[in-house]
Amino acid sequence: MRSLKEAPLARPEIDLDYLKARLADLLKTPSPAGYTDEAVWLLCRELERLGLDYELTRRGAIRARLPGRSPTPARAIVAHVDTLGAQVKQVKPNGRLELVAIGHWSSRFAEGARATVFSEGGAWRGTILPLKASGHTFNEEVDTQPVNWRQVELRIDAVTHGPEDTRALGIDIGDIVAIDPQPEFMDTGFIVSRHLDDKAGVATLLAALECLIREERTPTVDTWWLFTIAEEVGLGASSVLVPDVAAMVTVDNGTTAPGQNSSEFGVTIAMADQTGPFDWHLTRKLVQLARDHDIPHQKDVFRYYRSDSASALESGADIRTALLTFGIDASHGYERIHESALVDLARLLVAYAESEVEITRDARPVSGLKGFTHQPLDPGVQD
Repeated sequence: MRSLKEAPLARPEIDLDYLKARLADLLKTPSPAGYTDEAVWLLCRELERLGLDYELTRRGAIRARLPGRSPTPARAIVAHVDTLGAQVKQVKPNGRLELVAIGHWSSRFAEGARATVFSEGGAWRGTILPLKASGHTFNEEVDTQPVNWRQVELRIDAVTHGPEDTRALGIDIGDIVAIDPQPEFMDTGFIVSRHLDDKAGVATLLAALECLIREERTPTVDTWWLFTIAEEVGLGASSVLVPDVAAMVTVDNGTTAPGQNSSEFGVTIAMADQTGPFDWHLTRKLVQLARDHDIPHQKDVFRYYRSDSASALESGADIRTALLTFGIDASHGYERIHESALVDLARLLVAYAESEVEITRDARPVSGLKGFTHQPLDPGVQD
């Protein structure tokens, strides 16, 4: 593939302190899917501070436009602010709460978590415990009980001898439970916390935006910065796009685990997930941009993974999609990332916003064959 390098631009200076401060603010703001309003307020206030116009959908997905030298074919960059969580399934005879998961995550990572129940009677603190939580009572049975959501319960930090006491607190079926993130920003550059998926992605988008605005960089075309509120339950970017958007880059976590090529360092460019390959042209453009701008990167394929890109396509959007990720160790569990990957990712987002449009035909949703793309079929040649 030809180089996409154009007239040299100064290397973007990503403000790491700004990125980490925004991430800390997001982590302090509970936002399990279905309970994201306060995180939306937080993001909108920050967009206002940056001087960026934005608009909200009815339920709170955000879209902010950074004007480019040309309005079309517009681009979008998206991350989701909602996280995993839980919901009250039953008030049990012992006054504790049976839970169901919000999003797809194992109850083994909920055991021992501190949590908040948001009820009509206010916010109540508690701990998620296995049913057999006392080794002094159950001996070795604490190690042999099954792992599923029916094997854990939420112990509320209030006097509750039975279901009547619990309901008197205002707690009932359907109440949302937010899991404490317990973040640590370490001197080694590692960040350890729950909900880095995808609050680290949201903070990275903000850092790229802040850089573009501070350094007075103008995108090639209008670029929409999207923040969705229901990706963890499969809805994602299904109702936030504008018609002019021809290509969308999703930012989310990449799973660093045996059998995966992702890393906690550099940018991982996903070539496919469980919904199939990402757009051939857009993914290879991003790979070439990473090469041209000396951004550490690797490719990966995710078999048990979907993102905002999938929800946009499934909703009927005829757009090119790609997925850029920061590597997370123990995704949807006890997550860890490295701050350098977030900086590399923000640099790549700036490079993408400033890159030229190769497929000008994409400015129109439907047109003739003229200008349609090719994919190479020439045989390889070995030296």
